[in-house]
Amino acid sequence: MRGRTSLRLRFPGRWVAAAMLFLATCALPQASQQSNRSQPRTDHVAADSMSRNRGAHSSPVSFADVTAAAGIDFSLICGGPEKRYIMESMCGGIAVFDYDNDGWMDIFLVNGSTLEDLRAGKCHPSKLYRNNHDGTFTDVSAKSGINHCGWGFGAAAGEYDNDGWEDLYITYLDGAVLYHNDHDGTFTDVTAKAGVGNLGRWGTSAAFGDYDNDGNLDLYVANYVDLDLNHLPELGQGPFCQYRGIPVSCGPRGLKGGRDRLYHNNGDGTFTDVSEKLNIDPNAYYGLGVLWLDYDLDGCLDLYVADDSSPSMLYHGDCKGGFTEVGVQAGVAYSADGREQAGMGIDSADYDNDGWPDIAKANFSDDSNNLYHNDHNGEFTDLAGPANFGPVSIPFLGFGLKFLDFDNDGWKDIFVANGHVNPQVDQHSFGVTYAERPQLFHNLESGKFEEIGMTAGTPLARRYVARGAATADFFNDGREDLLVSVLDGPPLLLRNQAKKGHWLRVKTIGAASNHDGFGARVQIRAGGLTQTAEVRANSSFESASDSRLHFGLGAATRADSIAIHWPSGKTDTLGPESADQELVIQEGHGVLARHAHVPATSKPAQSRQHLTHRVP
Repeated sequence: MRGRTSLRLRFPGRWVAAAMLFLATCALPQASQQSNRSQPRTDHVAADSMSRNRGAHSSPVSFADVTAAAGIDFSLICGGPEKRYIMESMCGGIAVFDYDNDGWMDIFLVNGSTLEDLRAGKCHPSKLYRNNHDGTFTDVSAKSGINHCGWGFGAAAGEYDNDGWEDLYITYLDGAVLYHNDHDGTFTDVTAKAGVGNLGRWGTSAAFGDYDNDGNLDLYVANYVDLDLNHLPELGQGPFCQYRGIPVSCGPRGLKGGRDRLYHNNGDGTFTDVSEKLNIDPNAYYGLGVLWLDYDLDGCLDLYVADDSSPSMLYHGDCKGGFTEVGVQAGVAYSADGREQAGMGIDSADYDNDGWPDIAKANFSDDSNNLYHNDHNGEFTDLAGPANFGPVSIPFLGFGLKFLDFDNDGWKDIFVANGHVNPQVDQHSFGVTYAERPQLFHNLESGKFEEIGMTAGTPLARRYVARGAATADFFNDGREDLLVSVLDGPPLLLRNQAKKGHWLRVKTIGAASNHDGFGARVQIRAGGLTQTAEVRANSSFESASDSRLHFGLGAATRADSIAIHWPSGKTDTLGPESADQELVIQEGHGVLARHAHVPATSKPAQSRQHLTHRVP
């Protein structure tokens, strides 16, 4: 997770500067070419102090830790306390999905292992929790059939077979498993039949998306490092096993990268690996974050991959089933000053409500997070600095990252789950700590953000070694909540306690398009503001979130119009619709159901299983 200086040739005016940068770095000794992560920074305390001061006034939101009260008793296992090997710092996958189709989001937490237990065949089971509709969850793991024994990392959710029931894909240290949802609360391992085992590869994040618009969800898997568990590099024993001069776990530099895989859905329950055919990740970069989006609004999915200590990649979909990698040209491969970064979690949203999807990426400490503004011409500009999103992130090491509208004002805010990878930093005065507090950025509606984490409830002011992060309205009360995984401990289920702001939620069901409606672009006009969002589940770091689209409406009591642009090319327009409800909308058939605001109670809600299948 240590970068080096690289060229970033995007605009003609930067060619001279890039060339000078290249010549200068070539003249430096090798040690000097390493990222400034190896050098102490003096601005850490000042940056976090400024963040506290800016958030000193009353916060528009407060989050409460309801993990224990909700019955979530999971503890994440991921190696030993010293984190001697790179895989011991990278666990923490989450999947939020409605596996039983009752209209309430359920939780799946991926568990890891230790090297000793893995070699001995001892299992640390992942857990599936069913939402009880009353603010609590029940552990249903034992009867679910999700029982693969291995060192788990990431999770992705989606209907790969369009049967109306969400399936589950889990990445492991030595492969992956696809579980088919059997519609009765159980799952069946169909990995071998489907051909998506990612055999012998260490997968991290994965994401479903229909890149060729044939109505079937394809699957992208980010692979990280090609590890030989019998010959692991020892702590501190090598040039890439140091952090600011102290011995730490080795990598990823100095280790062989794992080439990502793209699996095309054949529509018959099987997939074909098209990675080589489509020239996916030919350099085998260290993949960590995966995001499907349509950044140029041409109706075809594109793909952004956050890579660690190597250029991030942007694949432009050509609407014919092919891709061209355009990360450098688009301005999202390197930092603004031409450096490779250590990208972790990524997400996309239209944070400035101009109708175009933007991208945010979390990076290693001693570096700024990215906020790539979509310039509407196939290029992005990193506005993390002007937006007040970058400087305050420099002391922190970000993993999970999600856009959400926590105060329902119609403007997307940002949450970042932070935590270092080297526990050894606590033994030195570097100005960084192993456990770090998360950050919450409030959108000020002017292209700028304010970091308010210290005043948004006690849980956000505490320190954790956080990894995955997902968003969902777990309590169906019209407020977006947070779920965060924590290394070597229980997760955080953070309930949003914001008091004001109307909202509208949209659940899409495809007909000609894939059943989930992944890739659909939804525009809502309310109160004079037009918001745009894309349907997806998988983003952040190793995680899947609630795929229902949440729109904050502020003081508006209705949405004047709703337009859905489906992957099939069809567009549905409807409205007006009252606020504070969920709309279930099917392609070509309009609103199938309206679910008014019914908060969690002790009485289970009526099942919505009648909405799972396509209407002809």
